[in-house]
Amino acid sequence: MLRNFPRPNTTYSHRIRDYFIATLTFVCVAISLNMDASGSLEQQNFMGLIAWTFLSALLWGENKEVRMQVIIAVAFATLGEHFASIYMEGYTYRFGNVPAYVPPGHGMVYLTAVALARSGLFLTHARKIAALVVITCGAWSIWGVSGYPTQGDQVGALLFCVFLVYLFKGRSPMVYLAAFFITTWLELIGTAAGTWKWAAIEPVLGLSQGNPPSGVAAWYCLVDAVAIGAAPAVLNGLKKCTEGFKAEKPKNVHQGARND
Repeated sequence: MLRNFPRPNTTYSHRIRDYFIATLTFVCVAISLNMDASGSLEQQNFMGLIAWTFLSALLWGENKEVRMQVIIAVAFATLGEHFASIYMEGYTYRFGNVPAYVPPGHGMVYLTAVALARSGLFLTHARKIAALVVITCGAWSIWGVSGYPTQGDQVGALLFCVFLVYLFKGRSPMVYLAAFFITTWLELIGTAAGTWKWAAIEPVLGLSQGNPPSGVAAWYCLVDAVAIGAAPAVLNGLKKCTEGFKAEKPKNVHQGARND
């Protein structure tokens, strides 16, 4: 079950960069979501510009595989936002849109999950952190279906089960584990500030849904899984296209010279 977890009793290095990325994202999430709770559309657009600037700067020190993962994560998450929020109305933002800072924000959130996943802290204490997350999110999910809260959360319990599959069966459990912290952080702040609100009844299955659902990290894990899985294929495809173009160019030049 833990075959993809890092080996215990192993010394892992700590990189300041990883902790800087995580700290910056956690702080930016807290500030931006509280600002947007009472801001205008113009302010959202300006925050989007800042978020793209931050994301571009953070990607400067990453390799091409991580950069491609972030690009895929942003594209997939943005499509998901429009489908789940605007079309399905599973949750809605204040202005009924997808704020301009959300796409680059997804990129920063994904990069934070990657940074924490490779950090010495998470690699050294992986099993302890996993136990903490499972117990905490499990208790949250049980509370949501216990009948005590005024707004039930059957969806949260279902998503928690999905999250467990990602965590213990997925090939990148550390990324999913790290995603739980940053995504739970942003969901709790965003819903508390009123930046967005989850529908009380999930529109597809008709199940009760918390604000936010307890296992909401599972949705972000889907984005992470798509990014991690698709990046190698996209990079390989781009490499073949580039090699094919370079091979074709000399051939065309040679044919042109012969015709002359």
